[in-house]
Amino acid sequence: MGGEVLLGADLGTSGLKVVALDLAGIVVADAEQAYAYGRPAPGWAEIDVRTWCTALDVALEALAAQLGDARVLGFGFSGQMHGAVLVGDDGTALRPALLWPDQRAVPELDRWRGLGADARAALANPLAPGMTGPMLAWLGRHEPEVLRRATGLLLPKDAVRASLLPGAEPVTDRSDASATLLWDVVADDWSAAAVGAAGIDPALLPAVRPSAEITGIARLPVGEVPVAVGGADTPLAMLAAGAVAGAHVNLGTGAQLLRPRRDPGPAVDPLVHTYADTADGWYAMAALQNGGSAWAWACDVLGLTWAEFAAAAASVPAGAGGVVFRPFLTGERGGVAGPDDRGGWTGLSAGTTRADLARAAVEGVVFAIRAAFELLDMRDQEPVLLTGGAMRAGLVAQLLAEALGRPVRPLVLRSASAVGAALLAGRGVGLDVDPERHAGPLLEPCTDPALEAAFDRWSTA
Repeated sequence: MGGEVLLGADLGTSGLKVVALDLAGIVVADAEQAYAYGRPAPGWAEIDVRTWCTALDVALEALAAQLGDARVLGFGFSGQMHGAVLVGDDGTALRPALLWPDQRAVPELDRWRGLGADARAALANPLAPGMTGPMLAWLGRHEPEVLRRATGLLLPKDAVRASLLPGAEPVTDRSDASATLLWDVVADDWSAAAVGAAGIDPALLPAVRPSAEITGIARLPVGEVPVAVGGADTPLAMLAAGAVAGAHVNLGTGAQLLRPRRDPGPAVDPLVHTYADTADGWYAMAALQNGGSAWAWACDVLGLTWAEFAAAAASVPAGAGGVVFRPFLTGERGGVAGPDDRGGWTGLSAGTTRADLARAAVEGVVFAIRAAFELLDMRDQEPVLLTGGAMRAGLVAQLLAEALGRPVRPLVLRSASAVGAALLAGRGVGLDVDPERHAGPLLEPCTDPALEAAFDRWSTA
């Protein structure tokens, strides 16, 4: 192939993607490796770190075959937020990684509720069991020997990066650290009170470095490459999309509704998250655990491929014949729904068809996004930027425009978080690359009384 490229890897919940970005911002090669996380008990979500590392190895080998003699200038990492990986003296994970969909730490949230008002307000985030701090508290209660043996805590993307740099100092970045429920948003540093609530030795915490900082040189199938610290997947998707104002909806396994340039401040019981971006700013996020994952479940149950599911949903008028779908199959973080809420179809009759069920499932996720969007208190009328693999069906983008009452502009950007990681790698080696973006047509909202009636039914179901 020749030329010079930057690499970015995105460690997702259900797969790892690697892209090669040339200096004109074009994705010239990519590779993907799927995997599934384990559910060893109801409400649990964990995975062997070696599964991630093997996926990276396979994807890099495939990418190397595509790149030929291209020179790789840098490599950056993006990763799913929250989670916890505990490592021992040799840097090896002591147990499977705990992941963000995990619900086992619900009882541990009482430790955070018991913090003093000022300490809790400084966290400026809703309390969720799948965040790093509560998970560590659960491990301290149920697997204390693991915590005793641990010498370091890593976030998911940091654990994979560390596998390429043996002996390197354990590090993370602000964008991941701020999503742990261990971070003081006001002080922009680790919270001593929250670390105490988690019951861990502060020495376990990783050092926090700039997202674009080069942290070592890795020997890869494509040569010896400088590796940047990287960042969390959501702000890196924003970076790749060029989202600097208005609202951004990223619809994948879950759904993230994002408001860039938020001014952080203390809040005791906020409904939305306040997280650091990969530079020196902040953004607000209203998050849903159940987005595309709810549609994947519905496809499974209905025996439909994604294409068949989307076509069936499009064949039915708004309102799905009175059927309502609540997508909260794994509970939620609060605001829109709580950890104990669950999903399912209601309003069925003898005349309900499989297409009605598909349409209701699509509408149910869209309605959840509308409910979350309202939490962001967006007062401008700028178009909503839409990214993510789950919006591949045109019906979804148009329904979002109608449900939100705002114009929606889909943005086709392959592997946005991985592209964002490659951009960070570029910054780490002194290159400022602007990625190629393909914006779809601006979809204007139109008033549909049937859809509004369906939202009213959904809201009271």
